[in-house]
Amino acid sequence: MATVTEVGGIKTGKLLIEGKTKQVYDVPSMPGHSILLNKDRITAHNGVRAHDLEGKAKISNQTNAKVFTLLNRAGLKTAFVRMISDNAFLARKCDMVPIEWVTRRVATGSYLKRNPGVKEGYRFAPAKVETFFKDDANDDPQWSEEQIVCAGFKVNGVTIGKWSEGAGGGGSDTRANEGTNALLLLLCAGQDEVDIMRQTTALVFEVLERAWATRNCALIDMKIEFGVDADGQLLVADVIDSDSWRLWPAGDKRMMVDKQVYRNLANVTAADLDVVKRNFTWVSDELDKMDAPASHLVVILMGSASDKEHCEKIAKHCAALGLNAELRVTSAHKGTQTTLHMVSEYESVLSELVFITVAGRSNGLGPVLSGNTNYPVINCPPVKPENVEQDVWSSLNLPSGLGCATVLYPEAAALHAAQILGMKNFLIWSKLRVKQLDNFASLIMADKKMRGVRSN
Repeated sequence: MATVTEVGGIKTGKLLIEGKTKQVYDVPSMPGHSILLNKDRITAHNGVRAHDLEGKAKISNQTNAKVFTLLNRAGLKTAFVRMISDNAFLARKCDMVPIEWVTRRVATGSYLKRNPGVKEGYRFAPAKVETFFKDDANDDPQWSEEQIVCAGFKVNGVTIGKWSEGAGGGGSDTRANEGTNALLLLLCAGQDEVDIMRQTTALVFEVLERAWATRNCALIDMKIEFGVDADGQLLVADVIDSDSWRLWPAGDKRMMVDKQVYRNLANVTAADLDVVKRNFTWVSDELDKMDAPASHLVVILMGSASDKEHCEKIAKHCAALGLNAELRVTSAHKGTQTTLHMVSEYESVLSELVFITVAGRSNGLGPVLSGNTNYPVINCPPVKPENVEQDVWSSLNLPSGLGCATVLYPEAAALHAAQILGMKNFLIWSKLRVKQLDNFASLIMADKKMRGVRSN
């Protein structure tokens, strides 16, 4: 494939790398970015089998953009920025970690060859994560995590694997400079980076698995790669398209629509390539149909307008989790009929509904709602330090037959609502999973900053 000087109206710089199915260009006008240009080329068995396939570049580019847009919406850190043409996209420039991370839900393919005795169709719970060193000459051998740690890869100026002198241990005089960006995931080496990549790999799979389930399609396994950008951030990078996974509509292997169809061919004909292309097009089209519906609502009911600040905090946390929220003022004590009519109005138009009640002193709002609706009710009283026991007790000491929950913090109320609504909404569920990953990574980073033996 010849080099190009412009893609999507953006002038390209140096050709950074050319692979079997894509080219990567520098972008002089946008430091820290690169352009990935797809080829009309399909390969298998590390390039031993290869064919031109007209239109594949466009299909793969669209598929990749839709997948990464979904991951970005969920809050994952990825290199993908945006599509810039039919066959190219803009990304943060990364140096790639030379490891493929593979997640498997069902035992099939190469796993069965490497693990004789395991029956095809065995379901992994949790999903199994494997790692492979990118080495075409040796057919990408499987590596253990210990091998990755011991390899000590240098990626964009940082080390993955071995401890580097002055990067975290050995006392205060060997600590990183205070000006070093505390958010760098790869500031010092060790098991931590491998742990983060493993957890992220499983999360990516689970997010896409749930997304594909909305189309009655089983995600069987998939691979991803990581890169490190100029700021030292570890990002999900490269591409995720129909070359990256196994997809079985209705969970039926006979209906596979991924590149395995091409791999399995004894002899490749033009008609066979047309089938592969139709499958890839089907995958891209189905991705358009899996957007999570927005037909849900969290109704935040406050007993007094004086509770607005507390309720606004709940609404802010709801928005961060992708939840629609509305604030209302009503009193179960002073306007019982109005409160119940308000609830009935919401029930008449929505089936995905959660009520959060905010009432201090004697909380009648939550219990009254709980006794008159089948939808979840969450109490989040605006407690004050001088009266916390009485305020909380009125929310906890419920009459028999009522089931509303009680939490004390606005974030907890939003999280509880998201857990309820996320059961039927894969994007809300995904945001919760990303939040768990962020909590995990934040602890690792806090630990990194604290490490180091201190002595006189």
